[in-house]
Amino acid sequence: MNVSVEHITKCKALLRIALEPGELAADFAQVEHDVLKHASLPGFRPGKAPRERVLKVFESRIADEVKRKALNESYKKALEEHHLRPVTPPDIEEVEFGRDSGLRYHATVEVEDQFELPNYRGLMVSRPNRVVTEDDVNTAIDRLRDQQASFTTLNRPLQPNDFVVVNYRGTVDGKPITDLVPTARGLTEQKNFWIHAQPENFLPGFSDQLLGAAAGDKRTVTITFPPDFVSPQLVGRTAVYEVEVVEVKEKVLPPVDEAFAKSLGAESVEQLRAGVRRDLENELKYTLKRNVQDQLVRQLLSAVSFELPEALVQAQTRSVVYDIVRANQQRGISKEAIDEKKDEIYSFANASAKERVKLTLILNRIAEKEGVKVTQEELSRRIVFLAAQNNLKPEKLAKQLQERGGLNELHQQILSSKVLDLIELHANVQEIPAASGQA
Repeated sequence: MNVSVEHITKCKALLRIALEPGELAADFAQVEHDVLKHASLPGFRPGKAPRERVLKVFESRIADEVKRKALNESYKKALEEHHLRPVTPPDIEEVEFGRDSGLRYHATVEVEDQFELPNYRGLMVSRPNRVVTEDDVNTAIDRLRDQQASFTTLNRPLQPNDFVVVNYRGTVDGKPITDLVPTARGLTEQKNFWIHAQPENFLPGFSDQLLGAAAGDKRTVTITFPPDFVSPQLVGRTAVYEVEVVEVKEKVLPPVDEAFAKSLGAESVEQLRAGVRRDLENELKYTLKRNVQDQLVRQLLSAVSFELPEALVQAQTRSVVYDIVRANQQRGISKEAIDEKKDEIYSFANASAKERVKLTLILNRIAEKEGVKVTQEELSRRIVFLAAQNNLKPEKLAKQLQERGGLNELHQQILSSKVLDLIELHANVQEIPAASGQA
C-alpha cells in the first residue's frame, strides 16, 4: 500500500492511498468464497450453483464488498502509520478501482493538530482552609425559613424592608418605554407587581420613592437607567413612573421549632441542624474540589498552544449557543431580546467552545498516556444517576442518549472527570487561610 499525506492545514489532511491489484487478491478470494457458500440461484440449492455463473451474477456485489472492505482497512492503516487522529468522517474521492487496476482514492479529513503534552504532574495549586461554621448553618436555616415565609398585609405606610404591591406605567419623554425597546413590556406596565423595599431592588431608587406611601396612595417615581442596564437603548435615559400602591406587606418567617423541623423531614431541631451541616460540608467539599480543578485546567490550557479542528469548534459552539438560549428562555427572556444579543451570544459561545475543545484534546491525550478508560459499569452508573435526577427509567434514558448520540458525550464527561481527578491526585496543593481564598 502506498500512502502520501498532504497537510492542507494543521488540522486538515489529504491522504492519497493506492493499493496494487495483488493487495486486493485476498479480499476478492474471501468475498467470492462467502458468496459462493451462500448464493442462491434458480434451480440450484444454496451453495451448489456453478462457480462461474455465481461469480458472473454477483460480480457487481462482490466488487462493491471488496472495495468497501479495502477502503475501510487501508484508510485505518494509513491513519495509524502516519499518526493521524481524525475528528470527522473522511470525504472520499475514488480515483480508480478494479480487479486488474487495484484501488486508488483520495481521503480528505479533519485531524487533531500535533502537540507535546504539557507537564501535568506536580502542578501547584492553592486551596482555602475553610470549614463549615455555626454561622454558616444559621444562614442556611434562615434561607429555609425564607422559603416558608408568609406575608401579612399591613395597615400602615411602607417602611424599608417591607414588600409593596403596585400597579405602574412608565414613560420616557412622555412615550411608553416600549416605543424605545419593544421587548421591554415589563418595564412599561405591570399590575399587582411585588417590590421589596430595598435600594437596589427592581430599578435603583424606585422603592425609595415609595417609602411612606400606604395602600391606595399614588406616587410619581423618576429614575435614571444606570450605565450597566440590560437594555443599552435606555442607558442614561430618565423614566417617569405613575405608581399606585395596592398593598403593603410584611414578610413573616416561621420560628425554628419542632414543627418547622418536621416540615423539612427532620424529627427535631437538632436533627435538622445536623442535616444542614452535612449538606453544607458536602457542598463545601465539592466547591473546594471544583476550585482546585479549575486552577489545574487554567494551567493546562495556558501551557500548550495548538490549532483546533474547526468541525469540533463549530459543533461545540452550536451546543453552547443552544444551552445559553434554553437557559434564557427558562428565565422568561423573550425571543426578541435573545435575538438582539445573538452576536454577543455567538462570540461568547465560540470562545467557550474553543476552550472546551482544547481541554478535551489535552485530557484525551493524558488518558491515553496514563491508560485511563471508562468502563461499561461507570457508564451505566452515570445513566442510572441521571435517570433518577430526571424521573426517568434508566432504560428509557439510555435509549434517548443513544438515539441523539449522547452516549459519546457522556463517555467523554466521565473520562475527563477521571483524568482531572488523576491530575489533582498528583498536584502540589497548598492550603491557605480561608480569608485569603474567599472573594
